Amino acid sequence: MTAPDFRLDGRVALVTGTSTGLGERFARVLGAAGAAVVLASRRAEPNATLAASLRDALPVTCDVRRDEDRAALVAAALDRYGQIDVLVNNAGIASSTPAEDENLDSVRDLLDTNTVGLFGMTQLVGRHMLDRGQGSIVNVASPSATISLDRYPLAGYAASKGAVVALTRELAAQWAGRGVRVNALSPCFFPSNTTGWLADPDQVAWISGRTPIGRPPRPDELDGPLLFLASVASSYVTGQNLVVDGGWTTR
Repeated sequence: MTAPDFRLDGRVALVTGTSTGLGERFARVLGAAGAAVVLASRRAEPNATLAASLRDALPVTCDVRRDEDRAALVAAALDRYGQIDVLVNNAGIASSTPAEDENLDSVRDLLDTNTVGLFGMTQLVGRHMLDRGQGSIVNVASPSATISLDRYPLAGYAASKGAVVALTRELAAQWAGRGVRVNALSPCFFPSNTTGWLADPDQVAWISGRTPIGRPPRPDELDGPLLFLASVASSYVTGQNLVVDGGWTTR
């Protein structure tokens, strides 16, 4: 019996939303596991700084809402490396407003970024993976896709992430027999721009009291789940939504 293989040597991972927060960490974790990493972000300077700190990385300025940006990103990745083995659809935005007051332009922006942009990226990279007969796609979703995070009114955001979970399931069903796995990763209140880096003591106390594990997550506690879904360690897993929440959704 051999241990599961979480290594990504010789593989190329494309990660969106890499200029800060979870996306930056995802890029570092995949790079440390041996992958060459394509970094996609709207912010060029932090993306270039991140690339310079990695063993083998290509920074590309990209707004996933724009068709031409997505196409240029995939073309640049294939021109540099000739292949894409892992796609992590991490780019996303959040907005918290009571549903009755939520501006529909804001909802459209949430859907354009979190859902339509993600679908567009997945189509482009998915076609390449299907041609090769292999690949792993990880869509970053949220527990708000399946439960209400009661302290924060998130109707538009929850709708966008619920669509991501449904899309993940459907793509997995369509592509599994052709060698491409599609899964979702749903982190709950990890330190990031979206969560305000957990700098509010009241927020931390609320998370700790609501979470069976009794504390907020550490950034490193998402590393293993990401590598599991990205690597051959999860070769028989597709269509799943892996919720990393300290037990939050058990209540």
